[in-house]
Amino acid sequence: MKALKEKIIKEGTILPGGILRVDSFLNHQIDVGLVSECGKAWYEMFKDAGITKILTIESAGIGIAALTAQYFGVPVLYAKKTRSAAIGSEYLSSKVVSYTHGQVYDVIVGKNYLTPEDRVLIVDDFLSGGSALKVLITLTEMAGAKVVGAGIAIEKAYQSGGKNLRELGYRIESLAKIESMSLEEGIKFVD
Repeated sequence: MKALKEKIIKEGTILPGGILRVDSFLNHQIDVGLVSECGKAWYEMFKDAGITKILTIESAGIGIAALTAQYFGVPVLYAKKTRSAAIGSEYLSSKVVSYTHGQVYDVIVGKNYLTPEDRVLIVDDFLSGGSALKVLITLTEMAGAKVVGAGIAIEKAYQSGGKNLRELGYRIESLAKIESMSLEEGIKFVD
């Protein structure tokens, strides 16, 4: 998506350790117009897939997922990284390692919000090694629901996450695929 790539070049910052900081428009402060256009793009890609739910992980994916869900007319469900008493005793849980935060989380979804009847589109801001996407796929499949695909804003294509999950048969639609990224060379996108 041209507008997203332009915004990444203009406002994105490469940090040591292979981190791309896009918090000025994507996952801390949100450029609603741009993110809404991302949602519209995923809608065009998946509009005939019978999506009944958009699933993401807290917290960076929530804004993107909500703006995407408006096009599908379906609810957003986000997997929580901490269990609260309000979630009750009936929940699905799986572990994920956060590359950005260097932590292991128990990711939780209430069983009553994800059912075998659901056809799920997973939406997230980044795809690198694939651990967040894998845990969302696992939770969806634990519920007996169908993963229809994933909409990813930015994929680091030089890491193995997207390639590995596509080889397993999952449909992943990334709007900006980064071929390489370095402080010296900047950002290069996959054509």
